[in-house]
Amino acid sequence: MGSIFRKEVAAFFNSLIAYMVIGVFLLLNGLLFWLYPETNILDYGYAEMDGFFQLCPYILLFFVPAITMRMFSEELRSGTIEFLFTRPVSVPAIIGGKYLSCIFIIVLALLPTLIYYISLYKLGNPEGNIDSAAVAGSYFGLVLLAAVYAAVGLFMSSVTRNQVVAFLLTALVCYGLFAGLEQLSGLFSGVIQYGLSYLGLSFHYSSLGKGIIDSRDVIWFVSVALIFLVLTLSSLNNIRK
Repeated sequence: MGSIFRKEVAAFFNSLIAYMVIGVFLLLNGLLFWLYPETNILDYGYAEMDGFFQLCPYILLFFVPAITMRMFSEELRSGTIEFLFTRPVSVPAIIGGKYLSCIFIIVLALLPTLIYYISLYKLGNPEGNIDSAAVAGSYFGLVLLAAVYAAVGLFMSSVTRNQVVAFLLTALVCYGLFAGLEQLSGLFSGVIQYGLSYLGLSFHYSSLGKGIIDSRDVIWFVSVALIFLVLTLSSLNNIRK
């Protein structure tokens, strides 16, 4: 698994596209956080990062698929998937190495955004006038959300040779899991409304953003990610036969 992890991270950062993708991700977040009239923190006037954490999941809908789309699609297109299967590493280890490399890249991309928190901490009146627990919970939720997106991306990448198709399918499914179910719940009322809302990732993401780490929310994110990783395993086993 370690060799697969190192190979994928190295392959990603040896590509110019990698720096473009991360650069665009950080640029969009920076513009929305500091400059865009409807969302910038300077006009908002309060030392909180709610706007960033509300918008970042939607930016991740494009950033994460851009990372995962080539993971298996490129192997399938070029035929190197057969060589990968002949290596002394199990299919679960292959998936694990690629998945962890995606998480590592996502976390690296998120790290520079901590400067937003540091800036607000210093600019607060008085200094430090920011809900650090809520920020920590939101970052934790953001990583868990990205982990689900990455699991979806790996599965979609394993079922098509076309990277563009894998990108679009990942973005569509992730949007449905995050916001689609929440929007669908608005068509109903009572138990059905709550049930559909609870199934959506935004429900659990918002809960973590309150600064309270509830095990039920964590388990839900982990469970959804595991479902797609198991689907990826099944897809690769079918290819291997």
